Amino acid sequence: MHKAVFLDRDGVINRNNEYYTFKTNQVVINDGVVEALKHFSEKGFLLFVITNQSGVAKKLYTVDDVYAVHQYMQKVFNKAGVSITDFYFCPHHPDVSKCLCRKPDSLLIEKAAARYGVDLSKSFFIGDSSRDIEAAAKAGVKGFLINANESILPIAKKICAA
Repeated sequence: MHKAVFLDRDGVINRNNEYYTFKTNQVVINDGVVEALKHFSEKGFLLFVITNQSGVAKKLYTVDDVYAVHQYMQKVFNKAGVSITDFYFCPHHPDVSKCLCRKPDSLLIEKAAARYGVDLSKSFFIGDSSRDIEAAAKAGVKGFLINANESILPIAKKICAA
């Protein structure tokens, strides 16, 4: 079984300045993210992005736009020598379509864990909203709450030192 770090996307991985980030030219990786991901990778953690993308349900952008942003992020991280194991996203919004995958539910975490053999009791979730931490708790993962766009490097150092 693998240990993993699950990360929210907007506000944790990238700047959450836009109402919705759905174009590659909107993506600005937050300070400390690349270094934090390197720390996690060196300690053997699998890395997952778990994100709500309700703009799809609201028809503000498409699933292909979400994939393009994730591919762009992966290229940026690959150039820095790290890789996200996988990206999981919920395209739904409760006003438009009901689902079980939207955080604060934990289905996306559970899917990643099942597919990649993740030991949730040895895993962590870093998020910038209470729904991220609630999803982590439902999945049996220790959650860390940050302010939007705050560096995750101090948390990475804490997790990796344990």
